[in-house]
Amino acid sequence: MTWQRGFGVLWAANALSNLADGLAFIALPLLAASLTSDARLIAGLPLGYAVVRMLFALPIGVWVDRFERRGLLSAANILRGLALLALASCFQFDGANLLLLYLAMALISVLEGICDSAAVAILPQLELPGNLDRANSKIAATQLLADEFAGPPLGGVLFAAAAAVPLYSIGGLWTAAGLIALALPRGRARSIAAGERSYLWTEAREGISWLAKHRVVGALALIGGLASVGYMLPFSILVLFARERLGLDSAGYGMLLAFSAVGGLLGSAIAPKLRRVLGFKKLIVSSLALGALSLGVLSFAASAILAGIMLALYIMHAVIWNICSLSLRQQLVPENLMGRVSAAGKVLGLLGLALGAAAGGLLGTISLALPVAAGAVVFAFCALQALSKLERATGYSR
Repeated sequence: MTWQRGFGVLWAANALSNLADGLAFIALPLLAASLTSDARLIAGLPLGYAVVRMLFALPIGVWVDRFERRGLLSAANILRGLALLALASCFQFDGANLLLLYLAMALISVLEGICDSAAVAILPQLELPGNLDRANSKIAATQLLADEFAGPPLGGVLFAAAAAVPLYSIGGLWTAAGLIALALPRGRARSIAAGERSYLWTEAREGISWLAKHRVVGALALIGGLASVGYMLPFSILVLFARERLGLDSAGYGMLLAFSAVGGLLGSAIAPKLRRVLGFKKLIVSSLALGALSLGVLSFAASAILAGIMLALYIMHAVIWNICSLSLRQQLVPENLMGRVSAAGKVLGLLGLALGAAAGGLLGTISLALPVAAGAVVFAFCALQALSKLERATGYSR
């Protein structure tokens, strides 16, 4: 199997999985709304999803480093596909309830964490270091197309036909992704010497310790955690900002988000070329500065057109930052620690999202522009941190 074919298999599996994610993004909240009108119970669905992801992030990192990754990726996709197919049957035959939906979401969140971590860890085995940013750009572009453009409207159409239809579709797509992943090159599980006892927390701590000691990857993780705060500050109240500051209805808000995703597609297309010209450090600093600038202008925007342009620039920065930081991590982290180091960084990102959401809600009670402006300040600080702490990153795979 050639490198190109190996990446093609991973890309195809990710594409199907991302399309299923896009369907789930719109279908699962609609299913919850069909079971209850209590806003707290509906909002509890994504909250529970995020909490379970955070609780299992470190164990998942250990499993990805301990077991054969192709098998993990395939099994996790197939299992979450089967879970959705079972849930679809319950909905079709009037056996569904909100508790069942919550339990399904909890299981899906764990399996999705395994899929995401295994895919990130597998990619460096399929591509040469200098091609990682190009490979990550292709995956990011496909994810945007599936999650933002194709999945949500298709999910709405399928749900209008019958509540069980999008569930069957999501389950089928995830199952197909798992079957395709079996065509990936077989990896190796970590061998444990005879008589050696392996403790999950001990193994997780090895990844945390490596991350804390590595100057570049550790700095990227800390900046990523801060950037997560900066992201959720404005996005936690964006729907209110769009309605009250920009005068948009729900359809207009959807169009605003769809337009902003165009910036992400452009970012995924230009990131590899910019990296070759600027190098990692300059591109990371520039992308974070663009995030600060776009949010700063957005905080003063009263026009939907200007807001759309600024959001598109913001999503462009986010995609470029993600591609660069992920590609650097894939180059610099030892193969046997990839899952655990990525998990430790993911915990920082999830904590940042929680803090940003809480702070955004509090600041939004004072002024809806304040969380957006605060996000700009956070990203400006992130750019300064990258400028001072990533000097060694310029030497990696220009």
